Amino acid sequence: MSRIIAIANQKGGVAKTTTAINLATGICASGKRVLLIDLDPQGNATTGSGLNKSGSQAGIYDVLTESAAIMDVKMLSPTAKYDVLTANQHLAGAEVELVGGEGREMRLKKALYTAAKDYDFVFIDCPPALSLLTINGLTAAHLVIIPMQCEYYALEGLSDLVDTIKRIKAHLNPNLEIGGLIRTMFDGRNSLSQQVSDQLDKHFGDKLFETVIPRNVRVAEAPSYGLPVLVYDKMSKGAVAYQALTEEFLKRFA
Repeated sequence: MSRIIAIANQKGGVAKTTTAINLATGICASGKRVLLIDLDPQGNATTGSGLNKSGSQAGIYDVLTESAAIMDVKMLSPTAKYDVLTANQHLAGAEVELVGGEGREMRLKKALYTAAKDYDFVFIDCPPALSLLTINGLTAAHLVIIPMQCEYYALEGLSDLVDTIKRIKAHLNPNLEIGGLIRTMFDGRNSLSQQVSDQLDKHFGDKLFETVIPRNVRVAEAPSYGLPVLVYDKMSKGAVAYQALTEEFLKRFA
């Protein structure tokens, strides 16, 4: 059975897309069939997978507006070999078009009903906002993975995100569960980071992944080359951490 996983956080700049790309890369390299859906109009998961977001190719926009099927418009990442449902500037207009549409929150779930069976894992990179696009991602998913920085404002935003997940579970997707939280861009020299980490451990327990993703310049550089850090520099601290995260993820969910 396919696992559909939304990577979500209402706060931007928490390595959400980086986590989605590198989990997809690591899991694909383990022999699993993987689809990465770029649900963010910025298209960072598209370019980070080595694909052109400014092209005229069809992608997630066409799927949400029901003018194309996923299996007809998916593209292969040339760098990491997983399939990608790409995003570009057209996606920004999709919400306006969807507002009056019937079953607007269910468009992605409906599209994945037939397509997901061809994959072991489907990752959905949600935009950093509670939008109709994010609601589509959470409504389609079985699990939510939450990357977050260990800082005060991130902790505040986490409470709002958990409330959002509860509301979607109550009204749109009764099968939705929090799969885990990932500490990203972690700086162990910062006492606040450790304090927030301790708070996460206290409140989320075994939902908190043991693997911690450190701040690492190679992780920051990799997207500019259209590469996951697991491909760009597999010996870097960031890549070693994402490989460990991949292994922990597969132990939990494979």
